[in-house]
Amino acid sequence: MSVNSLLRCTIRLKRKHVATHLAQLRALSGADAVNALRPFYFAVHPDFFCQYPREREVNENSLKRLNGYLENLQKPGSVSVQPMKLTFYVRDTKDSSDLQPDLLTSGFRSVSFTLHTNDVLSTVMNVLKSCSLPVEHMKGLKARAETAKSPPEAGVPFYRPIKWDKSYYTFTGFRDPEQELQQARRVEPTLSLWLRNNEPEATKNHSASLPRREELNRLKKELCQRFDLADIRWQRSWGVAHRCCQLQSLSRLSQQNPEALINLQGHTVVFADQSGMNASGHVMLGTMDVHHQWTKLFQQLPSYRSLQQQTDWLKERISLLLGGTQVVHLERLGPVQPIAEHYSTLSIFHKNLMSRRLRLHPRSLQGLTMLLENDRSNPSLHEMGHFIIPTNCDPPKLQVFLQSHAPEARERTQRRNQLQAEEEAVVKQCLQSLSLRSLSKEPSVSSSQMILCCKRLVEQRSPLMQGLHVCISHFYSVMQDGDLCLPWDWKS
Repeated sequence: MSVNSLLRCTIRLKRKHVATHLAQLRALSGADAVNALRPFYFAVHPDFFCQYPREREVNENSLKRLNGYLENLQKPGSVSVQPMKLTFYVRDTKDSSDLQPDLLTSGFRSVSFTLHTNDVLSTVMNVLKSCSLPVEHMKGLKARAETAKSPPEAGVPFYRPIKWDKSYYTFTGFRDPEQELQQARRVEPTLSLWLRNNEPEATKNHSASLPRREELNRLKKELCQRFDLADIRWQRSWGVAHRCCQLQSLSRLSQQNPEALINLQGHTVVFADQSGMNASGHVMLGTMDVHHQWTKLFQQLPSYRSLQQQTDWLKERISLLLGGTQVVHLERLGPVQPIAEHYSTLSIFHKNLMSRRLRLHPRSLQGLTMLLENDRSNPSLHEMGHFIIPTNCDPPKLQVFLQSHAPEARERTQRRNQLQAEEEAVVKQCLQSLSLRSLSKEPSVSSSQMILCCKRLVEQRSPLMQGLHVCISHFYSVMQDGDLCLPWDWKS
């Protein structure tokens, strides 16, 4: 063998060893990530924010994005990921004598940070430090990671996940999350007992909110009729007074500058965290923005509509290439996606499909739907019948997946439609039987859970809910306007 050939062979072997140990490092740190982040999960878990729906929703969305970030780092061949800004509401988990100066009176504080690390271990450290949480338990993990970087002759350390002893919580002053959750479940009241204790407060709050509710309905109807709006919605579960203020602000703008709102005709307006147009084509008005920013957005609506038309065209082209499968975007399944970002995702996916033409009958997948996601590596089938497809999915691999999973997707889609029809019927029955003013649910409550809950409520027939607004959730709560939040799996 020549010297050059021997040199090339040596280089290939070294590269192979380096790739192997980088994969070992990722796998090692990824396996321990959940244990290492337990103090963090304990401080931000949505179940501990039952009385604060907005903060609970923020933490739920941020946790989904963080988990996606960590999953991307563990994918084979992953080199780098896009920086991600996250916001969490962090509970104080220490004794009251050691409260932090930025702690809110409600018992938690807001923390924002940006992830830009390229391995799981550094990401976990970044999260813990950003939230001012202990990192002493990370020393063992860091030592193991350093060992994994050593030459292959040194051997790979034996993997064993961390199991925290009860003394850890005694030493650090933190409470055991598993123990606290078990205690919370044990003290959960029955529905009848909770209603007896909280119905007076709910009725009082509801009565006090009636003038604001009437004003809210009047303003919404007036604005929809005056500017031919399809609907007015809200991204978050703001109170009635907050929603009234938002509509009053839009009404003042319409009186001061009626020409500015002409471009809104036919649109659905959504009061949200930021202004723009979302992937569904709805006009988002940032609740923290001033009238000048709203007016500027209204002036840009013609260009947004042009972008929406191009988006619809891309969806039609993709549907033709994929046997009639429709690309959909469900806001309730994830964070709000701007129309520009949605268009970019569709464009990348369309170009990828055009690079290698597929052989699918034009109507072989008619009636099926798919969601596109940038942070996935493999296609999957959602329990509700949607295909979940990576934007950069290999076209031949995609064709095989769609054809092989089409029968199951149709069954699940049919089951979803049946559940939705059954849910509508049982909700209507519950409204009439219990004389409720309204009955809704949180997006995280499935149709099957809602059906079971409503059937049990009809059997219970509690008169204490009569005339109230009820929302089926995962926790008990009396909202500021008298709405009742009930867990779908309430105890009888």
